[in-house]
Amino acid sequence: MDTTAKKWNLPKLLVELLCILLALVFLVPFYFLLANSLKTYGAILSDSAALPAALQWSNYREAWNATGFPHAFVNSLVVTVVSNLLLAFLCSMCAYKMVRNNSLYNRILYVALVAAMVIPFQAIMIPLVQVVSGLGFMNSTAGLILAYLGFGAPMTVFLFHGFVKSVPIDLEEASKVDGTSPYGTFFRIVLPLMQPIIVTVIILNTLWIWNDYLMPSLILQDPALRTIPIAVYTFFGQYTKQWDLALPGLVLGITPVVIFFLAMQKYIIEGIAQGSVKG
Repeated sequence: MDTTAKKWNLPKLLVELLCILLALVFLVPFYFLLANSLKTYGAILSDSAALPAALQWSNYREAWNATGFPHAFVNSLVVTVVSNLLLAFLCSMCAYKMVRNNSLYNRILYVALVAAMVIPFQAIMIPLVQVVSGLGFMNSTAGLILAYLGFGAPMTVFLFHGFVKSVPIDLEEASKVDGTSPYGTFFRIVLPLMQPIIVTVIILNTLWIWNDYLMPSLILQDPALRTIPIAVYTFFGQYTKQWDLALPGLVLGITPVVIFFLAMQKYIIEGIAQGSVKG
């Protein structure tokens, strides 16, 4: 009996050890980031893997002032929140209409959206900037939000589309019998049931939008509009790289989104799992 228990526990133990090893490998960059953010510039260059001999907390104060962190934080927060709300609102309605009205046009549109998911951003960034510029939204927060809506819609619609398929249509039919309008059915019946996937979409899009550098660098030129990634990049010049300030800036930038992710992570698996049942 003991032999059988050991036989079954050994594979589990090996899997757990492998998972722990992989977790440590993924945590190595965080160690370098945190440890070097508390060193002097010379200490970083001499031995970046060593623990700091003396904690340089002044690095964070200087990075805070140099980046104008409060202002950059507000800019990132506005762009992230507004983009998320619009993506969740518009794409949920779009996906619901595609599922419940399974016409040829909707099927073609869905295939086109899914196909757009595999196109790398670098392949469309120039046309996207041209569209934003043609609409008169260059160098504005509104233009950046519009670009995020265009690029983020395919994945968001895909996630919502799979989830709506798992929503029982009987509830909607009962609502229609009671005289509820199509919009009332969606907002009163369907939308509350979509809460898990809405939270999942918001988490995934927040991680992307908050940390994105390339899109803001293409659309925003005014220093007053810069987001946190753009503000941190000011420490990297053509001839010098201020690692002693850039690393604390990175820590300040990722801390809000890490806290948000840890608080909301339990919804990710639930939302994706439910959305992929019939997707």
